[in-house]
Amino acid sequence: MNDSTLQPAADRLALAQRIADEYAAFPQVEAVTLAGSQSTGMAQATSDLDMYVYVRAPIPLAERRRITTERASRAEVDNQYWEPGDEWIDRELQVGVDLMFRDPAWIEEQIDRVLARHEASVGYSTAFWHNVRSSRVLFDRNGWFGALRSRADQPYPEPLRRAIVAKNHPLLRRTLSSYRHQLESAIRRNDRVSINHRAAALLASYFDILFAVNRLPHPGEKRQVQIALDRCARLPAGMAEQVDALLAASGGAAEGLLARLDALIDGLDALLEAEGLLP
Repeated sequence: MNDSTLQPAADRLALAQRIADEYAAFPQVEAVTLAGSQSTGMAQATSDLDMYVYVRAPIPLAERRRITTERASRAEVDNQYWEPGDEWIDRELQVGVDLMFRDPAWIEEQIDRVLARHEASVGYSTAFWHNVRSSRVLFDRNGWFGALRSRADQPYPEPLRRAIVAKNHPLLRRTLSSYRHQLESAIRRNDRVSINHRAAALLASYFDILFAVNRLPHPGEKRQVQIALDRCARLPAGMAEQVDALLAASGGAAEGLLARLDALIDGLDALLEAEGLLP
């Protein structure tokens, strides 16, 4: 995409609203929202539109195909790789649109999981909470999404904070199945694909802990280091440099990888101890 084709934020938001208005015509659509960087103030000129359509019943595929192909220079309808959805490049603005369909009961369960039951995941524990809380409402038939977002707009529960640390911290290097142990084995067999995969998984748990320590819902997989630097008041010393060093080792010959991993986790442990959270 050339710089000459990039469109102002106002044009992208207007496009999102037009798409939402089309889906609002279907009675089974409860709400349409815009999330991702477009709703958090972090959008760049090339950022896609991440949209969510909350439906009580399926929208006919033929109608979805019509809405998509009428405006697309390239389209993929009914992707089932992650959340079900349609993706296309808008013909007029040359902006990517990633539109996902969600069951309202499903997203309510994701919010209940963290805010009512305080259940942690292995990495990304609170990403759906962040998604709901940061979403921009484009259509809300009966106020359902507004009520859900109001519920999501609450302080970080201390039991959830502690549950995330308790679930993810042992996996870093303490248990026999820890990422450090798995990386040791991968290094011995010179398995570079496994090294890269396990290092990425370790960082997913590391940042899940770090955002929980700072009582921030997890912002998702993009720009985690920068968001931590910008928004986290409590950070291990040298965190960004240590993450870069770990990634450099995991993507190469893995020389010094375990020492860099230990330095990264030592810094996190010091922070957890200071916060009274070290398991």
